[in-house]
Amino acid sequence: MSGTKTSTTASTATRTHDADVLVLGGGLMGTTTAFFLRQQGLSVVLLERELVGRQASGTNFGNVRRQGRALHQMPLANRARAVWGRVKELLGEDLEFVPYGHLRVCYTEQQATVIEQHARDVKPLGLDLELFSAEQLRRRWGIFAPGVVAGSYSPQDGHANPRLAGPAFARAARRDGAQIVEHAEVMQVERDANGFVAYTADGRRFRAPQMLVACGAWSNRMAEQFGEGVPMDARGPQMGVTEPLPYAIGPSIGVSTPIEHEGLYFRQISRGNIVFGGGLKGPGLHRPHSCYVKPDNVLRQLRELRRFVPAFEHVQLIRVWSGIEGYTADWQPVMGPQRHGAWPALRLRLQWRGLCDQPRRGRNHGRADRHGPYLDSAWSLIAIGRFARGQVLQEAN
Repeated sequence: MSGTKTSTTASTATRTHDADVLVLGGGLMGTTTAFFLRQQGLSVVLLERELVGRQASGTNFGNVRRQGRALHQMPLANRARAVWGRVKELLGEDLEFVPYGHLRVCYTEQQATVIEQHARDVKPLGLDLELFSAEQLRRRWGIFAPGVVAGSYSPQDGHANPRLAGPAFARAARRDGAQIVEHAEVMQVERDANGFVAYTADGRRFRAPQMLVACGAWSNRMAEQFGEGVPMDARGPQMGVTEPLPYAIGPSIGVSTPIEHEGLYFRQISRGNIVFGGGLKGPGLHRPHSCYVKPDNVLRQLRELRRFVPAFEHVQLIRVWSGIEGYTADWQPVMGPQRHGAWPALRLRLQWRGLCDQPRRGRNHGRADRHGPYLDSAWSLIAIGRFARGQVLQEAN
């Protein structure tokens, strides 16, 4: 009996598993891509080193926001928001998405002019923002410190539960026939006559004519195998959650500022807890695939949180954590086909921050190249080729 089991296991390990598309990485980008590829009728194998949604996709803040995005990201962000609006219908599961709005406030008149300009810029792109003076903020919400001078509000944005999103899309993709393979660390990828071949640490082989690299902070390691490495650092954004408070705050709220340690944001969930994040990031550790929480960053976050909402002065902190994300030199995403023409079927997703846009970006990958150019202007600005051109992009603060 034991001999039969060993033979079967060995046969499974050495057999090559074929599909139309290989997806490397089981975060929200990878799982949404697998889901939408199955909607297009393509066979998919998704390989995840640990558990789906285990890394940045499951540990981020949960913002579903459009305001504050770079202008070239707005077409994708608008479409992503539409997907979030019907995610329960698509998956048959509740990801705790609530369209309670997104509010940004600032401390200086100079930053208020930045907010006002952003509101003018995004209006023709489909996003209407409401501007607030300090007095209007006081009358509407009544929670901000006197140092807050202005704000802008996006009423149709919101937030969701990041811990639920990736696994839910993975389950839906699996129900539709995708192979979701967890505990499958990809050690090497090669090209053969039939496409890409991925070799996992336990000896399995997976092959497809098209491949998407969506490994988060580790994507660069895969991209470098095909001559597509980019300047990229791993960092650990830190989050925390407080004791439950009486429920009173609907929108996600953040500070708009060019000063990194001031950039706090928070939201209140239905159970009353305040979830917060932002500010300085800790160092990323590629091994053992995690980041540690820096206590001085937590203390700084709490000081900044009290600075713009004084009522949080005595709130009790009950838990902190850190994700791990990859950041390019210009802090912008990398998406699209590889730069070099030898393997046009390799698509890259090296870095993206936040929860909002990933379902739509996954859907765009799911459309595949057979649909022709799609949102060409947006793609060109987030393509990997910008590093060769020395192009630097910016996101609104």
